[in-house]
Amino acid sequence: MKLYLMQHALAYPAEEDPERALNPIGIEQTKQAARGLKRLGLKVDLIMASPKRRAQQTAALIAEGIRYPYSDILTTEALLPDSAPGEVLDLLQKESNESGILAVGHMPNLANLARELMQGGELLIENSGLTCFEMSGPKTAVLEFHLRAKDLAT
Repeated sequence: MKLYLMQHALAYPAEEDPERALNPIGIEQTKQAARGLKRLGLKVDLIMASPKRRAQQTAALIAEGIRYPYSDILTTEALLPDSAPGEVLDLLQKESNESGILAVGHMPNLANLARELMQGGELLIENSGLTCFEMSGPKTAVLEFHLRAKDLAT
């Protein structure tokens, strides 16, 4: 199984927009990320996203860019900022070992999940960047690549 982690794109500050919708830079950032996924030929069988607006918008723009049905995006609280990494890992147990799964969420959840998969260490996960793990067991993974948003866009 390939697990792709993506932090939502840049959003308005809470003071400006309490729901924290994507700002124009974040929208363009996500469109570029979608083109990057398509250019890399990544297979995405499932997109999972946090219920927060900025993650839903990011997931929707990625889905549009890679021609993934928007109605098939799985909304899950397991990708909320303070959820435990085990919640995402439990969800993955239900998927095929041949699946490509994109998880769109927030910090610190994504960093905690990456740390657990790597059994320690730190990754700087940026807005609209992409991190790929090859999963070979419930908590066994190899880091395949880690791309910043600007690298994914080129």
